[in-house]
Order: sequence, then structure tokens, then C-alpha cells
Amino acid sequence: MSAPSDSFDTAQRSEPKVSEREARQVAEAAREQGWRKPSFAKELFLGRFRLDLIHPHPAPQAEDVRRGEAFLATLREFCETRIDGARIEREARIPDEVVNGLKELGAFGMKIDRKYGGLGLTQVYYNKALALVGMANASIGALLSAHQSIGVPQPLKMFGTQEQKDTFLPRLARTDISAFLLTEPDVGSDPARLATTAVRDGDDYVLDGVKLWTTNGVVADLLVVMARVPKSEGRKGGITAFVVEADSPGITVENRNAFMGLRGLENGVTRFHQVRVPAANRIGPEGAGLKIALTTLNTGRLSLPAMCVGAGKWCLKIAREWTAAREQWGKPVAHHEAVGEKISFIAATTFALEAVVDLASQMADEDRNDIRIEAALAKLYGSEMGWLMADELVQIRGGRGFETADSLAARGERAVPAEQVLRDMRINRIFEGSTEIMHLLIAREAVDAHLAVAGDIIDPDKTLSDKAKAGAQAGVFYARWLPKLVAGAGQLPNSYAEFHPKGHLDLSAHLRYVERTSRKLARSTFYAMSRWQGGMETKQGFLGRIVDIGAELFAMSAACVRAEMLRTGGEHGREAYQLADVFCRQSRIRVEELFTRLWSNTDDVDRKVVNGVLSGTYTWLEEGIIDPSGDGPWIADATPGPSERDNVHRPIR
Repeated sequence: MSAPSDSFDTAQRSEPKVSEREARQVAEAAREQGWRKPSFAKELFLGRFRLDLIHPHPAPQAEDVRRGEAFLATLREFCETRIDGARIEREARIPDEVVNGLKELGAFGMKIDRKYGGLGLTQVYYNKALALVGMANASIGALLSAHQSIGVPQPLKMFGTQEQKDTFLPRLARTDISAFLLTEPDVGSDPARLATTAVRDGDDYVLDGVKLWTTNGVVADLLVVMARVPKSEGRKGGITAFVVEADSPGITVENRNAFMGLRGLENGVTRFHQVRVPAANRIGPEGAGLKIALTTLNTGRLSLPAMCVGAGKWCLKIAREWTAAREQWGKPVAHHEAVGEKISFIAATTFALEAVVDLASQMADEDRNDIRIEAALAKLYGSEMGWLMADELVQIRGGRGFETADSLAARGERAVPAEQVLRDMRINRIFEGSTEIMHLLIAREAVDAHLAVAGDIIDPDKTLSDKAKAGAQAGVFYARWLPKLVAGAGQLPNSYAEFHPKGHLDLSAHLRYVERTSRKLARSTFYAMSRWQGGMETKQGFLGRIVDIGAELFAMSAACVRAEMLRTGGEHGREAYQLADVFCRQSRIRVEELFTRLWSNTDDVDRKVVNGVLSGTYTWLEEGIIDPSGDGPWIADATPGPSERDNVHRPIR
């Protein structure tokens, strides 16, 4: 069949022009609207501390443990004998033999069901595998994660037809690498402006556009591509997901991008020009692409904090060994308080972060709870705390922390890649939703109950009648809800007594603090909504602090529950209680500071300075320097059309 005419094609390709409100509406339509299952984190933000949803700690099935541990043992041997992380760092490429070896192990099919040739591991063991391989080399962790956390397998598992699963999943389990393509040169976290188009033509769609930062895109065999289907008579249109063969005519990988870290990452720029994709390769209905992407990320986001756990464990190991060996002023540097507090932070935070990831992962495996907020909090908290732990390790190592592993080895010292880990960890605060976007995403979910009953009051498109009806509905809700925020179990000295067993530290006091503080958090959110109403969505500084408080409370809860699980299981219980106690004490200090900053901050004056910077008021402050930046536009031209560059696509076989 013939391709669409040039005139029609050009008209459809023009980048959508959308207002801020329209962009928000697109994002809102893509999120899951209902809450069919309970959510610990959602309740926490509402001031309801539902400890029963996470305690006793959910446990894996014995068979899942057996298969998971067996694979981890095999993977560990592979990592220790077949992966040379220093070589990957030097050559900025994962050797093909390593990738093929991982394929043979089944590592690309860890999350794919065994009936399709995969390993069918649980989320818990998938995460443990990523933590292990990620410390062998972070680029390998990113390769495997991008393939099956957000690449083709997960969307197909959740939304694909049986025919699509039968066709693609066996390939993805053993031989094919996949990539996820959403971002464009001028489109990041605002998908309403997505410019790549997919125009229906008979039994095919014709794709045109340019995708940026396509992780795995350089080596991928299969792509999941988000493209805009034009709305037409009888067609809903909208952003839609497609499975695309990476070697299809018209696809060009125009560049392999290079970064400050993850030097082995196969990340590129991919151009589509008149690429024909069978309609049978569409995942879900037209217009469902963003919903598919966001739903996939509910559990997909757990892979990133899992690798942060691995990094935290490594930072603790190196900090322990180095500070015991290095002496200053007559004693090991670990015994100097300024260094010791950093070691304590790394140890306690690693324990808590593992507690958060394992709890959320086990909850994902059981599928009894809605974990969309928990997974997002794990990603946010893991990426922020992981970066801090790596930074503290570099500080502990001093000049050696800034020195490369190769340089250390060349002069006869242990090749500790602390600076590399710091560089590799930095992307985690940007990957799969930047910290700033995660704050907004989680905040939206946290206030969902409020918007469900009172959203129409602040909606400018609603009539006075609608607003009056919403006001009455809100009155009923708040009359029942607000009194419950006054008192609770956190004020009773004997609450959560099982967390203060004889001979152990008292964790029950920390859980009482979490209960009291969750109510305080809910009161603060309600007060802010009453004060700012429709303007609340612009208060990103306030919302970010609200979310950060919730993240700390979730981490404290997870740490206490994990410590109790280890105690009752007879495995490192006393030590776990100590780590949980120290973490909660550190976390409480951060929480109190965040509460202070809710109302005592520089948000208003910051906005004034920003306006001055953008208007040129302070350009005099920039004088006296030389800008080492090169020439060129801030954003590369992404005009659709045939590629004028060589194709650097290189599938690995």
C-alpha cells in the first residue's frame, strides 16, 4: 500500500502546540485513576499509619527462593570470572562476549515467564541480580534493566495480546535486546508535546520522528516506541505504543551518546523516516501509550533503587576496609568522629534502603497492594541517598577518592573506583523520572483523595453548580477525616510494643513517631490546600518537601519492619535493630528540618531572583570568565525526514 502523501505527512508531523493546562490534562489522563487495592504509602500521606499492610513483613515462596538463589550463584560466578569492569570503563563498551554470555545465562529473561523461555524470577530476585551485576559494572545493570524493566517485555507482559507474547517474548528471553523510546530532543517530562507521529495506512502505521537518549537503542533488536496517532474520523488517536523491529527500513541510529558515567551505556539518537509498522504490533488501543508507560514503571522503577542498594553495600565495604587501614594522628581514621559519622550514615542508610526496596518488591510479587507510590518513593529515595553515600565515600577516601582506579593501580595501590561509582550514580537522580518530576508525580498521588472530593472546587472549567456540589461532598469528607488527625496510636506509650522485645533497642518509639508525624503531614497538606487552593500545583518547593517527609517515614517504617523480621527469623536481629534505630534517629532529624522548611524558606524570594536572572538583571555577575562551551543550538534540530548520517546500529549476536 502507498505511504501517506507528503503534504498530509508534513501537516501531521508538526510539533503539537499545547498550553500548560492541556499538558497537565494529558498527564492526568495517563495516570491510573482508581485505587482498587490498599496502599500503605497513600494512607501514610492521609495521616493513617496502616502498619498492618506491611507487618509482618511479606515472605517469598520457598520455590522462588530456591530458584532465585541458584541463579544468583551462577550470576555471581559469571561476574567474578567473565566481567572486567575496568576494561569496560577504559573502552567505553561492554564486550560482545559479555553480552552473549549474559544471554546464555538467561539474564535477559529474568522477568519473562518460563513458558516463554525466561527465568520467571520474582521482583525480589530480579532486583538482587541487578544489584549484583550493577556493581560488576553499572552499564551492565543499566543494559539489563532498560531491556526488561521498561523495554518491550514488561509492556507486553501487562498489555500485549497473546499473539504478541508468543511472537516476541521467546526472542526477548534469550537472543534479542530491547529499548524504550519516549524522549525527544525537545520533549522530556512533558509528553503532551510528543512530535513523533504514527499515521495509519491500511494494515500498517507509518512512523516519523526523532528519539533521544534511547538506552540500548544502539544495540537493540526490538523497540517499544511511543508515537502520536493523529485524531481522525472514527479514530481516537493520541500517544500510542508500538513494538518495532530495530532493523526496519527507515530507522537510523544517528549517534551513540557519551556521558560522565555509565561509559559502557549503548544510548543513542534514533531517527524514524517513513517506517512501516504492522498494526498488529500496536500495544493496547490508540491513545493508551502513556498509561501503558506509567503502569509499566510502577514496578519498573524498583530496578534503579535496587542498584543503589548494591552501591551502598559496596560503599560500606570500602569505607570499613579503608578507614580501618588508614591511620591519622595515632589511630584509624574510622575512630575520628568526623569520619565515623559518615560511616554510620552509609551503614544505616544502606540497611534502610535495602528494607525499602525488598519490602516494595515483595509487595509487588504478592500483588495484594497498590505500590505505585511505594515504588516511586523507592526510586526517589534510593537515587538521592545512593548519590549521598557515594559522595561520602569519596570524601572518606580523600585524594584517593578523586583519583581513578587505573591511576591508583599504576602507583601500586588498590584500584578502588570510588570516583567512577560517584559518576555512575549521578544519573539515577535523572533516569526514569528526575527527582523534581518524581516529587510532582508522588505529590499528585498523595493528594488524590483530596482532589477526588474537592477537585471541582478549584477547577476553572466547572460550573457554579458543580462547585457547590463538590463543596458539599468535601464538607462530608473533611468532617469525618480531620478529627482523626488529632490523636492516634502514636500518643500511646505502649503502642507497637512488639518492636521493643526484651534485650533489644526500642523501635516502637520510632513507629509511634511515624504515626504522629503522618498525621502532622496530612494536616500540613490540608492547610496548604486551604491556603493556596488552585495555586497549590505551582508550589513545587512545598510539594517536594511534603514528599520527602513521606519518603523518610516510609523508609523508617520499612527499616523497623525489616529489623523485626530479621530478629524473629534469628538472623542478625540485634544488629538489625541497632541499624534501624540509628537510621530512624538520623531520619527524624531530617524530617524535623523539612517540616521547618515547609513554612520557613526562601521560595518567594527565589522566584524574584529567577525572574531577574532571566531578564538579564544579573548579567554583570557573569563577567570575568571564559565559557568553554562549543557553538551550536541548545536543542538539536529534530525535523522529520530521511537521515543524513551513518547508521551506527550494531546488533549483538
